[in-house]
Amino acid sequence: MSIPRNFQNNIADGLSEPKKKLLYYLKIMQQAGLEELANVMKISRMAVHKHLAALQKRGLVESVEIRGHVGRPRMLYQLTTRSKTLFPRSYSAIASYALDFIERNMGKESVQKVLHERQNEIVDQYYKRLKDLDFDKRVKELAKIRDEEGYMAESRKESKRGNGKYVLLEYNCPIIHIAEKHWEACLAGTELFEKLLDADIDTTHRAAKGDLVCRFAIKERKEGYL
Repeated sequence: MSIPRNFQNNIADGLSEPKKKLLYYLKIMQQAGLEELANVMKISRMAVHKHLAALQKRGLVESVEIRGHVGRPRMLYQLTTRSKTLFPRSYSAIASYALDFIERNMGKESVQKVLHERQNEIVDQYYKRLKDLDFDKRVKELAKIRDEEGYMAESRKESKRGNGKYVLLEYNCPIIHIAEKHWEACLAGTELFEKLLDADIDTTHRAAKGDLVCRFAIKERKEGYL
């Protein structure tokens, strides 16, 4: 998983690479303490604390106190609402406006038609990179493509029993403005994965529904590919 190329914007101007990496890790980890961040960053706790303090001053990170049943409260760090604008959003606000216009003037079916036509274009683009791969490699390559497109995606194999079950995780949703208003966009995305992977997809988490990650459980079908 790579830091999105269009991560930089006016808010991120002047941030050092370690600070950008901290924001990136917090996006994925959602909440983390100094020890965890020091481990993933491979720097000292003191260095992490210094970077976090600078990010807090800019309003990009906030700390929360978590109280357990025993022992001292634990301080965790997380992204603020303002920091969400740092991550790729494609042109979803404009696209959402266009889909709203289509729905008002042509109806819901026209919105579905537009989204499915777009899905067909994407299938052709993705298929060129997936067609010669076996199932395991297709899942990994699909995650790589989605990561390149700003979804901050990764795939994980769920079982060691060889039943072909994976999960695809997307920590960022560039089209969230669309998905929050038009659930068909999420449905089209799931159908896209099913077609490309020849797999059954169970969507267990959705950013558009308030989850912190989009999570797709993937199980291979044994029939022929496409």
